[in-house]
Amino acid sequence: MAQAHSLGKKYIKAFFKGFFVAVPVTVTFLDRVACIARVEGASMQPSLNPGGRQASDVVLLNHWSIRNYDVQRGDIVSLVSPRNPEQKIIKRVIALEGDIIK
Repeated sequence: MAQAHSLGKKYIKAFFKGFFVAVPVTVTFLDRVACIARVEGASMQPSLNPGGRQASDVVLLNHWSIRNYDVQRGDIVSLVSPRNPEQKIIKRVIALEGDIIK
């Protein structure tokens, strides 16, 4: 009985050690390197969400390349909506600084 109690205590201690390491690493990864987002709606069809409003696509957003401002024409970017700061929008880059659009 004493061994079972000691063994249970050992597992709980190991769990909390792993938890306090995994949570900060995961939060840092999602904030600095990449995160997952869901694309809903028809604005990015046919590239994303080709099935219409009933289906949604899941994408991996790369935070790393945007830190160096490495954005090219045709890239898909995510940004905070100017109308609703709680919402992220996903758009395709069609022009860069200095381009003239007719």
